Amino acid sequence: MSVPSRAVLAALVALYVLLFPYHPGLRSPNELCRLWQTRALVEYGTLDINRVLRDFGYVGDLSVKDGKYYPSKAPLLSFAAVPVYGVLRAAGGGTLRAVNEVPFVFFSRLVLTVLPTLLLLGLVRRFLGAYVSAAVADAVTVTYGLGSLAFSYSLLFMSHQTTAVLLFGGFYALWRVARDEWKPWGYLVAGACAGATLAAEYTGGLGVLGLVLYAALSVFWREEPPRARARRLLQGTGLAVLGALPFVAGLMLYHQAAFGHPLETGYKHLNDAAYQPWHLGGFLGIRYPDPRAFALSFFSPLRGLFTLSPFLLLALPGLGMLAREARTRPEMRAHLGLTVALLLGYTYFTSSFSYDSWGWTTGPRHLTGLVPFLLLPVGLLLEHARSARRWAWVGVAAALCTASIVFTGLATFVNYVPDDVSNVVLGLATPLLRAGYVPPNVLNLLGLPNPVAGLALGLVLLGVALWVFVRLASAGTWPGRAPLLAGLAAFAVLLGFQAITVRHDAHDQGAVNFLEKVWLVPPGRTLSF
Repeated sequence: MSVPSRAVLAALVALYVLLFPYHPGLRSPNELCRLWQTRALVEYGTLDINRVLRDFGYVGDLSVKDGKYYPSKAPLLSFAAVPVYGVLRAAGGGTLRAVNEVPFVFFSRLVLTVLPTLLLLGLVRRFLGAYVSAAVADAVTVTYGLGSLAFSYSLLFMSHQTTAVLLFGGFYALWRVARDEWKPWGYLVAGACAGATLAAEYTGGLGVLGLVLYAALSVFWREEPPRARARRLLQGTGLAVLGALPFVAGLMLYHQAAFGHPLETGYKHLNDAAYQPWHLGGFLGIRYPDPRAFALSFFSPLRGLFTLSPFLLLALPGLGMLAREARTRPEMRAHLGLTVALLLGYTYFTSSFSYDSWGWTTGPRHLTGLVPFLLLPVGLLLEHARSARRWAWVGVAAALCTASIVFTGLATFVNYVPDDVSNVVLGLATPLLRAGYVPPNVLNLLGLPNPVAGLALGLVLLGVALWVFVRLASAGTWPGRAPLLAGLAAFAVLLGFQAITVRHDAHDQGAVNFLEKVWLVPPGRTLSF
């Protein structure tokens, strides 16, 4: 790894570890309902959170059964946070109120969502490096890390990025087994990841089906006698089921204890009646496709996947490159089948579920598990364009990567996005930054106040974004004229779309004013645990 690459890696890790977009006044329901159950497990030895609600305050996203309240979410993260809470409790004196909310959220994120994603980035880089050059693999990995939903949901104690980590971890194990680089015990790892996915997020089952398809295809297309393939398939199935069993059994026992049936989730017992229609009908609320939900999930200026991460658009033509590779390489056929299946499955899901249920989030959060599986076609397209020396197109593609880091980075600096804002980048994040409302961060703990500390991290983000452009668009040290001009033009178009979709109306201003009132570290302030 070159010196510039090491510096970029250090910058990426610093952004993940130092940033802390959290505001207690928002009472973040998706996060706190899980952490309140963690408190209940440690302090009271119960699954229900009734006493925690009484002692530490009400939170949302709850289910109720027989007068007992539980998080409506799958339970893995609640249980995983128990050791974190235990250490903080011991360090704080071992009393009921030894663990304050802000450090509890910070360290739970750091251990359970931030660090696993940093490990995932290592797996992504190794996987991409098997098919594309180091320059492309580096740039795509960094863009995924800072220019996609991975960044946003690693900095929130939610299950979406956890699902992405587990799904890709399971895929990575299957991939290494398929290449005969791991022994068949890799199926055990894949099964454990699949079972943990279901325990972390119910809709992660969609990704698990994709892993099953990939595992089958990677066996069926092996150049072995049919009997050997059948034996491998049976062995892999048995090991995968064995790996998944503890998590699936634990999940069913939890459902039995909380909701009275092993297959009954909290979504059937939602406490807030206004949310119940979103989860009724079809499968967990998944019904027939709705054009509005499709368009807004992918192209909305507020939280569209391709709006915030335009580099993912490269995956669409990149599938053509993957299909061409698949004609002669069986392993690429399995990659193509997996990618197409997941893209179609997740597209159907986001188009069939109520768009209005995403709520106060960055981007279409339930697509987080799809994103790492789009990186191979992105990398193949970039590699082909660079190899063919189509430098103007390389410049456009590099600009899409750079814009993704800028747009997603700015949105993640806020990370709590009201539903009625017109545009998250120019309608919410930029006005807040201009007013000095930069994200809370660890530098505040060291005595460096905002906005100085937050702006320093913003400059680091911009520096990484420029590095990605240079890394992709240059054949030597610096980009030539063609990729530079094409890249500037492409970035201008993307910025123009942001500009024409922002309204700066009462809704935008109201959201900015509200967030300023609840901001954890406003201008001139520091942070203390």
